[in-house]
Amino acid sequence: MPKKLIPPTWYSNARVYLDDQLILKVGSTQSELSVDSWSGTHPFYTGAQKDAEIGGQLERFLKKYG
Repeated sequence: MPKKLIPPTWYSNARVYLDDQLILKVGSTQSELSVDSWSGTHPFYTGAQKDAEIGGQLERFLKKYG
């Protein structure tokens, strides 16, 4: 049986959607992509991430190896 679509079709202006809103256009093998999160909304990149765990981790490390 012959292989189909080698190489796959390349879409140079594939649309990326987040919550049905167009976020950006990229190159892809799919014409439309849907994402759950991206750097514009992720807490790590927006600076909203809390570092509450670090204090406890540092104390445990110092207690164990200090």
